[in-house]
Amino acid sequence: MENHFDIIKNYLIELNYSITYENRTDGVLMVQKESDGIKNLILGVADPILIMEQYIFKINNASEGIFKQLLQKNRDIIHGAFVLDETGQKVIFRDTLQLENLDLNEFEGSINSLSLLLSEYSEQIIEFSKY
Repeated sequence: MENHFDIIKNYLIELNYSITYENRTDGVLMVQKESDGIKNLILGVADPILIMEQYIFKINNASEGIFKQLLQKNRDIIHGAFVLDETGQKVIFRDTLQLENLDLNEFEGSINSLSLLLSEYSEQIIEFSKY
């Protein structure tokens, strides 16, 4: 029986993602698929969940307006959400999925949500990163 790390790795290969870093011991994979806007997406296989994180941009001058717009955009995101790192300066896309019954469809849907977000919201992200 395959372990969860191997299952996730096989899903990534099947979906044509380039695996740029792999640490089986820590359960970490880093992938990219630039055609979908995915670059350095971190996947953490931490039974019983899969954690997906993609750094989006750094907030240089925090404002209520930026945070309000990010929270409002969270409502439109199909899977995952914008979150802040522990410094409160880096905006990250984060999604968590249950590993036990995770199938290729659900996994692909989560990654596609990030890709769609990046393509639809790219102009606003660029503007936010200028502040």
